[in-house]
This record gives sequence, structure tokens and C-alpha cells, in this order.
Amino acid sequence: MKNKVVWITGASSGIGEALVYELSAAGAKLIISSRNRDELFRVKQKCHNQIDIHVLSLDLEDNESLPAKATGAIRIYGHIDILINSGGISQRALALETNLNTEKRFMDINFWGTVILSKAVLPQMIKRNSGAIVCVSSLVGKFGTRLRSAYSASKHALHGYFESLRIELDSTNIHILLACPGFIKTKVTLNALTADGSKQGTMDEAQENGMPAQECAKQIIKAIEKKKDEVYIGGKEVKGVLLKRIFPSYFAKIIKKAKVT
Repeated sequence: MKNKVVWITGASSGIGEALVYELSAAGAKLIISSRNRDELFRVKQKCHNQIDIHVLSLDLEDNESLPAKATGAIRIYGHIDILINSGGISQRALALETNLNTEKRFMDINFWGTVILSKAVLPQMIKRNSGAIVCVSSLVGKFGTRLRSAYSASKHALHGYFESLRIELDSTNIHILLACPGFIKTKVTLNALTADGSKQGTMDEAQENGMPAQECAKQIIKAIEKKKDEVYIGGKEVKGVLLKRIFPSYFAKIIKKAKVT
């Protein structure tokens, strides 16, 4: 990762923040983005080599503004080697209770925000015949569960889109990774949206006892270096992916009883 130009969204907290620290320590040149500019500077100041970290605030929900943000990001170093789409929001609400505007936000932020930025940086990667796109998805991008309907849909959409894109880019030297974390100890549940679009404001027990974000970041970086197509990260919950594939009926019974908060 030394001297690689890496653009990270969602860099002001959670997995994105952990990726900043790991990649900065590895000698990467970073562009860090999120909505909260002050938090981005806090993250930057915690890094030893601040010269090679540039702050670029953006709002993934403001889809129309993203192509221009990508142009600005490319100008900073002249190119981008790796785009890590780590920004997004989670959900803690039943499907029938969640209003349509809230459900639309999951698609605008988690799906369209990622797609728009990725398509904006891909032409310069194709021109250089080198690059990587990383989508931080979720285990619920592989299977659905209670209280995550729209969130799960947005992550499933990422898999369909970027698996197709990977095939279309097969003749290039561009790598696409779908990283699927399970329960990671971050503040994601504090900011998770409830049925009316307001923040939950509390930490889930499962999240509190999850894998440290630093370990998750290390595993994502290792998967990038090994050019994996997908990586599943977490505790015993990652076994759900294989269980659903081999024993779908049994998995259906298990997931109904699973503790997801």
C-alpha cells in the first residue's frame, strides 16, 4: 500500500476511520471523505503523516454533487489507485413501519452514492490499466434479516451491480472487492435510522460485543492485497453465508430466531 493513492468515504468514523489509520501507517496517500468535516480533521490529526492526507467533505445522499467531488479528488494527486466506498447508513426498523422516504435514503446513500463515485473514478483507472474499487457491503448483503429490509436491499443491490461490473472489466487490470462485515464494534447503530428516519441513538448489544474496527480494517486491506472478490468479516455470524448456501431451509429457521440487535 505504500504510496498508493486511496480515497476513503465514511472516513470520519467506524470502519472507514480504522482504514485511515491502517493505510496511513502503511504509507498510503489518502483522500478522506464524509459529511462531517470537523471529524475528518480529527481523524487526520491522529495520524503520524498528515502531509499525505487530504480532507474532502461530501454528502453521499446529494447524488448530483458527487461527480464533481470525484473530479476534485482525482485532481489532488492526479489519479486514484483505490476507491474504498465505506460510507453509508444502517437501519433498525420493521419494513411495514418504515416510510418510503426513509427507505429511499438507504438506496441513495448506500447504493447510488457508491455507484456514482465508482463510475466517476473508473475511466482514469481504465486509462492507466490499474486500480481497485472496494465496496464495504455487509453480511446482510448476502441474506436478509429482521429490522434491516431497506438496508439489506441496498447492500444486495451493490452485489448485483458490482459483480456484473467485475465481469465487464475482466479484460482490464482493475480489481473489485465486496467486503462483507458482520457485527463490528462501531457507532453505526447510534446513527442507524428508525422507521421515521430519525437516528436510533443507542448501541446494540451485538454491535458492542463485535469485532474491533481495527481488525476489520486489517482484513479488508489484506483482501485488497490478495485481490479477493469477496471477504466475510466478523465472528460466528459469518458462517451464515455458507449455511444459507448449503442448507437454505435450515438457515431460514435459524435466522428467524437470530439476535440481530
